[in-house]
Amino acid sequence: METRIGVVGIVVENRREMASRVNEILGAHADIVVGRMGIPYREKNVSVIALIVDGSTDAIGALTGKLGALPGVKVKSALTGR
Repeated sequence: METRIGVVGIVVENRREMASRVNEILGAHADIVVGRMGIPYREKNVSVIALIVDGSTDAIGALTGKLGALPGVKVKSALTGR
């Protein structure tokens, strides 16, 4: 199966309420996560997470779709071409 490499940027606007749900989704998709950096910006009650991913378009889309469906979670991705 062909995979794509990319970066997924995640901004969690209400980190206290959403952190556990975001981490649950990330854990469920851990097989495509190569690396993760998360920075809590406590003064703004926001967290910023950057993921390096390597997976099929469907797997990456499932991850970003589930995260983006959460209230107060914004997701953007940039992937290599096929």
